[in-house]
Amino acid sequence: MRQRSRGATLGWIKAGLLGVLIAFVIWAAGLFSFASNIPTDVAEPDLKTDAIVVLTGGSGRLRAGLDLLMTHHAEQLFVSGVYRGVDVDRLLKVQKQRPEDVENRISLGDAINTRENARETADWMRANNLSSLRLVTAAYHMPRSLLEFKDVLSDVMIAPHPVFPDHVKQSKWWAFPGTFALTVTEYNKFLLAWTRQSLVRGLAMLGVKLELF
Repeated sequence: MRQRSRGATLGWIKAGLLGVLIAFVIWAAGLFSFASNIPTDVAEPDLKTDAIVVLTGGSGRLRAGLDLLMTHHAEQLFVSGVYRGVDVDRLLKVQKQRPEDVENRISLGDAINTRENARETADWMRANNLSSLRLVTAAYHMPRSLLEFKDVLSDVMIAPHPVFPDHVKQSKWWAFPGTFALTVTEYNKFLLAWTRQSLVRGLAMLGVKLELF
């Protein structure tokens, strides 16, 4: 009896380990697929949109957004995620650009994460009756940003405009510990956002309205 019980326990352990191994293989395959979908260039650099939206949090994003505004890629710039107390005047001073008409075409948000970036941008776009935007964020952050933005702005045309921080070694991301860790973190956050959206949509089909993380 004891031998039979021990055999059953070993069987469950083996099945559990096999399940973990299969889950890891699927996760790893997804990671490489995710990394291959991180943009390597700006697909439509000359496309004009109603607005430029910059997600703060990394070097080069605001500079890219201001350059796009200055070159008339759009007439409005929305900076989402600016810390409280930072105003347009300070942002322009940091960039050393102070044309007289630019300040009045910049709006600021105060989101604290990517999901909130999307929501406050959606509110701002609808309040200003705008139907297209150029989304400026780091290339590694773009897949998750597009996932969140398309979820709340399904009726808006979104043109991705990735920027490429010098410290992110995108071409050989697996060979650099910092970039590897960053890619894995973004991938896991992407999976979490995708799972949340899928659950919400599934529950909605059943007539249940629920907000998840």
